[in-house]
Amino acid sequence: MAKSSNNGANLGFESELWRAADALRSNMDAAEYKHVVLGLIFLKYISDAFEEQHAKLEAERAQGADPEDPDEYRAVNIFWVPREARWSRLKAEAKQPTIGKTIDDAMLAIERDNPSLKGVLPKDYAHPRLDKQRLGQLIDLIGNIGLGDRENRSKDILGRVYEYFLSQFASAEGKKGGQFYTPRCVVRVLVEMLAPYKGRVYDPCCGSGGMFVQSEKFIEEHGGKIGDISIYGQESNHTTWRLAKMNLAIRGIEGNLGKEHADTFHRDLHPDLKADYVLANPPFNDSDWGGERLKEDKRWKYGIPPAGNANFAWVQHFIFHLAPTGYAGFVLANGSMSSNQSGEGEIRKNIIEADLVDCMVALPGQLFYSTQIPVCLWFIARDKKNGSFRDRRGETLFIDARKLGTMIDRVHRELTNEDIKKIADTYHAWRGDKDCKASYQDIPGFCKSATLDDIRSNNYILTPGRYVGSAPQEEDDEPFEEKMQRLVAQLREQQAEAAKLDAAIAKNLEELGYGK
Repeated sequence: MAKSSNNGANLGFESELWRAADALRSNMDAAEYKHVVLGLIFLKYISDAFEEQHAKLEAERAQGADPEDPDEYRAVNIFWVPREARWSRLKAEAKQPTIGKTIDDAMLAIERDNPSLKGVLPKDYAHPRLDKQRLGQLIDLIGNIGLGDRENRSKDILGRVYEYFLSQFASAEGKKGGQFYTPRCVVRVLVEMLAPYKGRVYDPCCGSGGMFVQSEKFIEEHGGKIGDISIYGQESNHTTWRLAKMNLAIRGIEGNLGKEHADTFHRDLHPDLKADYVLANPPFNDSDWGGERLKEDKRWKYGIPPAGNANFAWVQHFIFHLAPTGYAGFVLANGSMSSNQSGEGEIRKNIIEADLVDCMVALPGQLFYSTQIPVCLWFIARDKKNGSFRDRRGETLFIDARKLGTMIDRVHRELTNEDIKKIADTYHAWRGDKDCKASYQDIPGFCKSATLDDIRSNNYILTPGRYVGSAPQEEDDEPFEEKMQRLVAQLREQQAEAAKLDAAIAKNLEELGYGK
């Protein structure tokens, strides 16, 4: 059984599947190979969904159903797959040397007949650098995903495999992988805290779309209906934008990611959007965002962000796009909590004085594939008295979660389900959310509800460690004299053992001719 992971699926076979797929890439770069694999998983998904509907229509021919009518599929939000693109054809030709061109032709045909996928699918399978024998083996491997589990295979299993592979490619690519993938456990903290049940959800730097996927999962898990939220996103990197489009499509999630990739700062694709929830993981400390060309921008209500760091440009962009009762949760580098360089401290002060900062969470290091530095979560509330929540105007919750998490390998840490629940429950108890039965109380070393005056006295620095204090030390009831006797006895035992080892080493050296 594969190890459970908050960064991907937990199907039992996903890690074995990954190892088999990874072995087939040979010397191919992970950055290129991800498009090969993820494109085929996507093709398998839409083909499975199509074949399921095709069989249903075939059984209803007597009632006038036509299995070869594209509108019969579009009417139920299923992609039409033309004959030349169906998985059965790919599987039949998997061992042919022309399989690369067959797949490229299939991708072109799907884009031709499904306008929402135009320009999205990879079409580089015929390239000479891609070993066609290995490509055929990969088709066989992916062709077996979900077989024997007809009830869930299309959306659930293939979707989760897609997510797991995204995380593994991010790990394989290292720093570059962080551009398209936010660790699932971090996304889950944001989603569990914001609880986006209904309304407009916006991510202006959406990567591969993980925030949207987790928002939809949250609604499903809490008894809501898919479609209760409207999704708006934007991504500046073309290949990452394509990954996001496929990631949403493979799960049947509709979203407005724009007709193409675009830079959020310089070409906002949703200029009039006022979102109920903003969830985002913008690039950390981006120094190349073109800020010198935007000094008069209307989004900079709290101060002009420095041209050398986009952190507070992102913060103000999020605030600008929030509805009057909206909430934002986003990831930033720790420096955003305390930096006073280039006017950042003044912008942070103005945002704090506007009483917009709802909660700050310090996360442990080593959660991200792109950086080992620790990061923090900001939560912004347009109206802290919104709905049935406790009136927290003039207060901010600080949570220090740096000691949470478990190492899953030598360099990566994950937050467990229990860690995520602890953080989210603390926030919901503090807000007095109606579904939260727990009552809030400050816990030294972990959480503190601070007033605006507390923050002013700390020079508008938002580092949770300044507010939560230290966890109480466990009391030691052992009398001093007894403890000293026990520790001295332990020391004597260790010294005696060391003497024996020294004697044994000396004897061995003497036998080897290196004695006195």
